[in-house]
Amino acid sequence: MDSFKIKTSTEIGSIAKIVGEEKAVEYVAKAGFDAWDFSLFNIARYDWEKGCVYDTGHILTTSECLNFARKLRKIGEDNGIICNQSHAPCPSMANGIREKLKTAIECTAEAGGKICIVHPDNNASAEKNAELYFDLLPFAKECGVAIAAENMWNWDNVNNKIAFAACSTPADFNAHLDAVNDESFVACLDIGHAEMRDIGTSAVEMIYALGKRLKALHIHDTDQRSDNHQVPFSLKIDFDAVIRALKDIGYDGYLTLEADQYLSNRCKRTAFLGVKYMAKVARILADKFNSL
Repeated sequence: MDSFKIKTSTEIGSIAKIVGEEKAVEYVAKAGFDAWDFSLFNIARYDWEKGCVYDTGHILTTSECLNFARKLRKIGEDNGIICNQSHAPCPSMANGIREKLKTAIECTAEAGGKICIVHPDNNASAEKNAELYFDLLPFAKECGVAIAAENMWNWDNVNNKIAFAACSTPADFNAHLDAVNDESFVACLDIGHAEMRDIGTSAVEMIYALGKRLKALHIHDTDQRSDNHQVPFSLKIDFDAVIRALKDIGYDGYLTLEADQYLSNRCKRTAFLGVKYMAKVARILADKFNSL
């Protein structure tokens, strides 16, 4: 009998916007998650309208960033949870961000995380994106951290719909993994991105295509048209089918929520209740997986 029991996690970025990272990690633990996903966007925030990076004034932009990562790790461990993964700032190729990616990897290691998600360039080929990952991998290995690519999407303004981007189809995601061909370079599947129908794939199809290369997840619900990042079971994704596919391939990572829009309208007074609800939903997903 399979003794593996899957564990749950969630990104802390949306919670930190309300109560700060320290309290966010504490909330994630007390709500019932097994781990936390380190949102590292504040290392270098990108202004999409102006096309440049701006200084957030956050501690992650200072020489104290590694001490801060260690502090969060201790808060988590003191409350019985670990950091399972992180998300590097993006877009990865932008001036002012690419040079910060190694800082993101180092912060991941200091927090205890084992995987750092680094977006590919949406509009680049697998071979071109491999150059970025080849540059980062030696340092990541020294830190004991794997790098994960993520399936992306573009917006077609002419036809008003989602369009192809790097890793958005099974063939292109596997082409990226093949181009790098390193055991420390893995896949993070964003379930919501995969379910936006105009791309022409599905989360289930992507899961089976990636197989054992799939080591991390971003789980959220969508209306299958937009990138809604809502809590599972609130919109249109069939999570029973998703969980069955994950079980079938022997997925052994975490069920990590990235439902960052769910908390967007909450205040400090109600933030923890929102995190508790997310933990409840994550546990439902985990129980479904563990019961199969």
